[in-house]
This record gives sequence, structure tokens and C-alpha cells, in this order.
Amino acid sequence: MCPNLAPSLHSFPMAKAPKNAISPTRAEDYPEWYQQVIKAADLAENSPVRGCMVIKPWGYQLWENMQRALDDMFKATGHQNAYFPLFIPMSFLEKEAQHVEGFAKECAVVTHHRLEPKPGGGLQPAGELEEPLIVRPTSEMIIGATYAKWVQSYRDLPILINQWANVVRWELRTRMFLRTAEFLWQEGHTVHATEQEAIEETERMIDVYADFAENWMAMPVIIGSKTADERFPGAVDTLAIEAMMQDRKALQAGTSHFLGQNFSKAQEIRYQDTQGDLQYAWTTSWGVSTRLVGALIMTHSDDDGLVLPPRLAPTHVVILPIYRDDQSRSEVLDYVHQLRDELRAQQYAGAPIRVEIDDRDIRGGEKKWHHVKRGVPIRIEVGPKDLEAKSMFVGRRDQPKSFSMPRESAAVKVAEMLGEMQQGLFDRAEKLRSDHSRVITSEAEFRDFFTPKTDSVHEIHGGFATCHFADHDVVQPLLKELKVSIRCVPRDHNDQPGTCFLTGQPAAKQAIFAKAY
Repeated sequence: MCPNLAPSLHSFPMAKAPKNAISPTRAEDYPEWYQQVIKAADLAENSPVRGCMVIKPWGYQLWENMQRALDDMFKATGHQNAYFPLFIPMSFLEKEAQHVEGFAKECAVVTHHRLEPKPGGGLQPAGELEEPLIVRPTSEMIIGATYAKWVQSYRDLPILINQWANVVRWELRTRMFLRTAEFLWQEGHTVHATEQEAIEETERMIDVYADFAENWMAMPVIIGSKTADERFPGAVDTLAIEAMMQDRKALQAGTSHFLGQNFSKAQEIRYQDTQGDLQYAWTTSWGVSTRLVGALIMTHSDDDGLVLPPRLAPTHVVILPIYRDDQSRSEVLDYVHQLRDELRAQQYAGAPIRVEIDDRDIRGGEKKWHHVKRGVPIRIEVGPKDLEAKSMFVGRRDQPKSFSMPRESAAVKVAEMLGEMQQGLFDRAEKLRSDHSRVITSEAEFRDFFTPKTDSVHEIHGGFATCHFADHDVVQPLLKELKVSIRCVPRDHNDQPGTCFLTGQPAAKQAIFAKAY
């Protein structure tokens, strides 16, 4: 029987805990629990290439659902999709100093264009390139070079383009979905005639990401600006959405960058204005990645496996037929197929309910737990007795107990339950964040909040601390000691002035501090 999803992993007792499908549990070893959920849900696995992963069908369906929703949102705001090269000449990156400095240590570099036999057997690189090519870590420079050709007049603006692609960042420490050497993402790149238009685009797209996170992923987020040392390399301003995971760490789930004229000047993106004068354009970029899958796992899943918000679940309902002989099999399957068609005729969130039948020849308990671990929102079991009673046995992934439901209620009730689950997951995640967020005004309070408790067998990360903050260039020893970073300056922060406890200087703004992924 599936235990109820708790609002916090730390409410799970360490002694005499109920048996769960995932071992270790969140409370015992959260990082390992995360890896085991991915394995149990059959989302992905490590590849033969260090730091890269194979995204399996269930995990890729989840990503496809995210893609579809986001793609519709992008197009509704006037953007079009295009595709740009995977390889970037090294000289392109060298044009923007801050940009190349920010990515230099993560770049994969192609230096040869063929292989040839090696003396003694095997192969070796040959045909050295005149100029090394960088495997795309991000596309500002290669896309900017294209835009410089496209933009001649104010009539050519704005350019509003997005691309779905893969990128490579040579990470030393990797974790599936959260940080891999290669990952999938989308990156928007836009060009505008005025500074104000570019700023509005930056804000518009972070709002799109927040909308998606909260209304599709059921993951509450805080929108805010990054501090100078956390900005995207070469950006004037970076907006981000920050979410709290169940272990109380923060995860940056999406970013939108106002690039000013930095990249336009580096790549000569200029246009002739209405007066006939040449002006440098204003640009933006913005993106989210398969990291969202990791965010979803750590926001909602429990000690029995993956928990999916219905709006993104590849399957909303799985029907499990139960029978003992050929005669009952035929009767049950006829009932089940009719039920499936009735449910598919209903809509949830503006689309048909996604229903599958699992008639595999395996034990009922094994079949049930297969779908529990994969996070299917609703399970329906139908056996000969249900046919007689014109009913079905229903299990919700967010509740501990299954229950009987009349067949005639199914069409309406299932859609209602999916809506309840979507909202319930958001409410639970929002409560977790509220319970573990605190306004802090002193170093002693800050240290206590983020110092792991010595009587605990697992590390407690504190949560989100809101503190007055004065900009500074010096890395604060306290933050380094506690492994805490400034996540963002919230867009809706309290304007009441205060004192920065780190520097003792007057501060007009507040920032969110947290340990983070």
C-alpha cells in the first residue's frame, strides 16, 4: 500500500519505517534516493560516455510533454522555431570576453576532421582543422553572427526565435537530468530596436517559465534577478526562477537574460533607424532544459517512486484487468475496453484523458507496483466481481488507500481527480516552501539555520532565508563555509531598507539565500 506523500521528507521516522519501493528512502540518503527513483521509474540510465545519459521512453515522453506545452507558450508570445549549427568557431567565442571566460572550462573542442588507421592497430585523429570548433555550450555567438546578416533596418526587428537543441558542457561532477555533460534544452534568442523592448522580452519569458513551472509542473517558484557574480556571462541582467526541493535545497529551473548591447557590439548586429542612422540592437536569450525533469522528481516524488503532476504525465490512467481463466478474461477485457473508450472520450485540461490498458502476463502485485514507481496518477483495477457490481477499484498515486467507484461515475470523477491531484501537488510543495522559509537578520540566526543538526542522521539544508543584502565583490567566508549562495533578489521583494548582516552596510533590497543544486 502506498504511503501518503508527506509535505517534507524529514517527517518520515527513521525507526520502524514502513517498507517502501525505493531504498534508501529520502530521509536516509536523499541523493541516492533520487538516483533510485530514476531507475525504478525507468526514466534514464548512464551511457558509455562519461557524464552522458540515455533518456528512456518513459522519461522522453515526459520531456516531450514539457516540450509541447512550452512550445505552444512560446508561439503564443510570437516566437518561431529555427535551428542553428552545433559547432561554433573558436574565434566567435573570443569576441565577447566575459562570455568566453564564463564557459571556457566547460567547452568540448573539435580539433580534427577525420580518423585514420594507427600503426599497430586502432584509429587516431587526423586532418587538423585550421580553426578549432567548439561543440555548442550555448548559441549566443553563432546565432548572433547570423542575426548580423539578417538585421539591416528597423523594419527587420524584432527577431523572435527559439531553437530546441542539445548542448555540451564538460561537467566534472554529473547527476542525471540535473547536471550532465550533454543535455537537451531550448534556447530563445531575440533582437530588438530598443532597450525597453528587450527588457520587456526578458521579463515576458521568465513569466512564461514561471507559468509553466507552477501550472504544469505544480512547482511553486520565486522570480528574481541574479546578483552580479551569478549572472549569465556577458549579460546585463539575469532573471531566474528558483524552486525549493524536498530536501530544502534550491534549484534554478530557468533563466532569462537581458544582454543589453554587449553581444550586438561584439558581432556587429546593427540596424538603420527611422532617421537613417546606424544603431546597435538590443538582445536577449532565455532557456530551460531537461533539468526540469530532475526538478519535477525532487519536488513531488516519494519513497515509492516517481509522482507525476497529471498535466505532464505520459499516461493519466492505467487499467489493470484481473482474471483467472479464459472466460473471465474475455468478459473482463470487454468491460475494460469499453471503460477505456469512455475515459478517452472525456477531457482533462483541454485534451483527451490519456488511458492505457496493461494486460501483460505478470503477477498483479508486480504490475501495480510497476505503475506506482512510474508515477501514473490513477490506477484502475477491474476483476469479475467488479463486473457484477458494475464498479471498479481505484488507486490514486497521491493517496494511501484505494477505493471502489461505480462504473457510471468514472467518466466525470476521473477528470475531477486529475484536477484535484494537480492542485494538491502544488499546494503541498508550496506548504513545504512556506514551512522552511524564514526572514533572518543576524549572523547567529543565519548560521543556526544552515548548520546541519548534529543529532540527525541526514543533512538538513535549512531552506530559504530572506536577508537584506548589500552588493559586494568579496566572497563572504560565511557563505563559503556553509555552502550557501544568493539565489536571487526577488522581483516582489520588500523595499523597506535594512542592514546587510554580512557586511554591516545599509541595504535597500532583500535576497534569497539557500544551499543549491
